[in-house]
Amino acid sequence: MGLTATKVRAAKRSVTKSRGGRPTRDAAIERDQRLIEVATRLFLERGFDATSIDAVAEAARVSKPTVYVQYGDKRGLFTAVLRREIARWLAPLAAAASDIRVDSASDRSVEQRLIDLGRQLLILNCSADSIAFSRILTAQAINFPEVAKLAVDEGWSKAVATTAEFFDQLVDSGALDLEDTTIAAETFLNMVVGHAHRMATFGIPFELEAAEQRMEVSIRLFLAGAVGPPDRLRDAGKDPTKPRRRSPR
Repeated sequence: MGLTATKVRAAKRSVTKSRGGRPTRDAAIERDQRLIEVATRLFLERGFDATSIDAVAEAARVSKPTVYVQYGDKRGLFTAVLRREIARWLAPLAAAASDIRVDSASDRSVEQRLIDLGRQLLILNCSADSIAFSRILTAQAINFPEVAKLAVDEGWSKAVATTAEFFDQLVDSGALDLEDTTIAAETFLNMVVGHAHRMATFGIPFELEAAEQRMEVSIRLFLAGAVGPPDRLRDAGKDPTKPRRRSPR
């Protein structure tokens, strides 16, 4: 008890206070950032159920009342952590949409743009942190449906909307011809990260290099469509017995 009290007093002394006794704005921002970073680490290491407000407060060097005032309860704290992670996951998509606006004269092909974006998404979504969050959300979805809804509304739905905006610009420039950019965005994201993310979430080992090859083939299929180029159709019509290339399952 004495040791804990000493830590709390030390933490209080370490926060720069204004004349009214409250932390300065900069100190409050630094404290909140530290709190979220610590909470993120503990949730990832221990899971939702095994992470307590006491442990977060002690590791972040803040008082328990500070955590409760700021976030209400553990679910509110996890929601704040999730929002920050979602912003990190969405960053490559937002950057791609912004990049194409300022780099419309680039000589990069549409295929290369999509492969570069797909590679970023694949690496990010198959990272250890991303998989850990996915497992936590799956485990807590029944108990806390509002948290799962937030992940869909602010995560997946925004990812689709941002990707659709990216495709809108490609359509406007004449680089793509898409009937519905929202459906195209959903299809693209599922093709690029869906399979690898499921494998990683289930703990099934796979090679990232093989996942990248799968992603590139998926993107070429996405761009060509299932019908494919006319010359391939003509060749298939001439020789219907020609075996189709199949990937190992």
